[in-house]
Amino acid sequence: MFGIGMPELIVIMVIALIVIGPNKLPELAKSLGKGLAEFKKASNEFQRSIQEEANKAEAEDDTLKDSAIKEENTETTAAAENTETADQQTDKV
Repeated sequence: MFGIGMPELIVIMVIALIVIGPNKLPELAKSLGKGLAEFKKASNEFQRSIQEEANKAEAEDDTLKDSAIKEENTETTAAAENTETADQQTDKV
């Protein structure tokens, strides 16, 4: 847990108890817990949105690659047909 062992955590708690006082400490701990939970929620939401954007960009990239391949295949087929037509005309001559 953040590289803090049990002895260090106990020292921090004792110092907090002395500085803040026993009446305010539970309230402060509750606020700290809520703040950490909210931070974790925001962090997860941020990671999810980044992942969605990455997936969307990847899908667009795949679509572009697929259309480029189809276009290349169409051009290759058209070139082959033109070559066959030219060969047939040469044979007639």
